[in-house]
Amino acid sequence: MQERQWIAARRSELDSLAEELTKRLQEVQVERDELDVAERVLNRLAEQARADAGALAPVSAKVAGRAVLLVPHRSDAAEEGALPGDYRKILAIVREADGPVQVRAVGERLGLNASVRGKLEPLRAKMTKLADRGWLHKRPDGKFTARSWPRRRRVP
Repeated sequence: MQERQWIAARRSELDSLAEELTKRLQEVQVERDELDVAERVLNRLAEQARADAGALAPVSAKVAGRAVLLVPHRSDAAEEGALPGDYRKILAIVREADGPVQVRAVGERLGLNASVRGKLEPLRAKMTKLADRGWLHKRPDGKFTARSWPRRRRVP
């Protein structure tokens, strides 16, 4: 009879342990599922950061086997002729203006439909790139001005 009591007691202990382990296993599975979600979110953020970094990287091309910027930094270029044609047009329009110009005004001069905001965004990106490379100055109010070339002293 004592053996039957021992078996019943041991079975009760094992049932309690199995119940505790089942509960613990469920908690572990919930945490693993949360980690899977966190990992997917981090992967998406990393992909987005890589894409954003690629979009912000200077546009370059290969010339004679060397990488060159399509829109060079102003200090690296001898003159405006180093800029692609559409960038030279933008720079000329800003220079001709009496003062700071909005992207919309430059777009109108280029013949873009300025009433559609989406049509101006590529132009805004080009003007911002020119500002980032030192060709234009972007003011806090979002308007652009041309940077003047430093005057060179004439040697007699």
